Amino acid sequence: MGLIQNILAVIVVLGVLITFHEFGHYWVARRCGVRVLRFSVGFGKPIWSRTDRHGTEFAVAAIPLGGYVKMLDEREAPVADDQLHETFNRKSVWQRIAIVAAGPLANFLLAIVAYWALFVAGTTTVAPMVGSVAPDSPAATSGLQQGHEIVAVQESPVRSWEELNLRLIAHIGHSGELTLLARESAAAAPREYRLPVQDYLVRQDPPQPLVTLGITPWQPRIPAVLGQVLEGEAADRAGLQAGDEILTVNGKDIDEWMDFVNLVQASPGERLELEVARGGERLTLALVPGTRELEAGGAIGYVGVGAEPIEWPEEFRREIRYGPVAAVGEALNRTGEMTLLTLDSIRKMLVGLISPSNLSGPITIAQISGDTARAGMESFVSFMAYLSISLAVLNLLPIPVLDGGHLLYYFVEVVRGRPVSERVQAMGLRIGLMVVGSLMVMALFFDLMRLW
Repeated sequence: MGLIQNILAVIVVLGVLITFHEFGHYWVARRCGVRVLRFSVGFGKPIWSRTDRHGTEFAVAAIPLGGYVKMLDEREAPVADDQLHETFNRKSVWQRIAIVAAGPLANFLLAIVAYWALFVAGTTTVAPMVGSVAPDSPAATSGLQQGHEIVAVQESPVRSWEELNLRLIAHIGHSGELTLLARESAAAAPREYRLPVQDYLVRQDPPQPLVTLGITPWQPRIPAVLGQVLEGEAADRAGLQAGDEILTVNGKDIDEWMDFVNLVQASPGERLELEVARGGERLTLALVPGTRELEAGGAIGYVGVGAEPIEWPEEFRREIRYGPVAAVGEALNRTGEMTLLTLDSIRKMLVGLISPSNLSGPITIAQISGDTARAGMESFVSFMAYLSISLAVLNLLPIPVLDGGHLLYYFVEVVRGRPVSERVQAMGLRIGLMVVGSLMVMALFFDLMRLW
């Protein structure tokens, strides 16, 4: 069931993002008087198509990993004299720039709208409260202590663990001191804490911004009650059900959720005798955790369960909500921040600060899509907004084949006063295909490595 949910979620996410991207190209092309022959979501043989009164074929193809808008163009096929004014290649260079740029801009617009909707609807987050500080860690050296609420990173305010992680990830490669502002209580004034770091998060896979600083988030006691049992996993095969309370494992009392997690992770492939409470009865079940290999070496046990959701104390909850007008500014700011973070991540990957193994392909995207969909609409929409930004940024990279490569040619044309030669464009196309193809192969390879 989890696999099916992941597939459906990624189809929805990619379908929406691709449709918006290609619609940007389509809409501006039509405004510029270019005849659009086909608007396709996906590649390969169409599984559905319809032709409108303007002669444009709208199609959904079998491979949902992209899309395209095919326009009338003399370079691709002979064009009748009475249709030459509708060809893409005969439009002015600024019109061609507008048509090509419209796709990524549509993705940016989608992200802005998604963030705006989230800010207007409002969300409740958990305050970034320190649960514990590892001895001799950067956090311990700075004087940061359990119970402190972090309110800013390098003078940038944070209101949740999500915002805190984003601020910290933006400082990959930093050496020196990371400055955090934290307060002992809601009424106390924030104090400055300087955390010494060297090559912060460099080549970590995946980056662990909090663990590296020695910070563990505070969380309330979580009872050992199952909230979710994944179909087909070890827990499901053992007969465990949502709502079961784990009482003992191999005769050892289980007081809270992490007691159970730690025992499972320490017992890959080993038989565990469980005593559970279900509907007023006590049952004995045998559970054999699966094995999950770690990239750093070794293995941990895995059974495919999740804890029952719990209510956080009111003093740790923060509501973020804006009016329709104020939400526009917040949505623009969030989109800008995520765009800069994406660009900076690409730069750091090129210079070796971020490991290439952090590249994500369709498998990882499908997994994250499924996870966020199961987590709720808010997480799903937020992930889709971020992915839309990533798609826009990647498409604007100056690589032939991508929109950014075409824009590069057109801006050169603006400067030179004449188009880039067909020979140079053909050479660039081959290079671009090689680069993009290599990146796709690498992303898929790292996806498969994560599964293994």
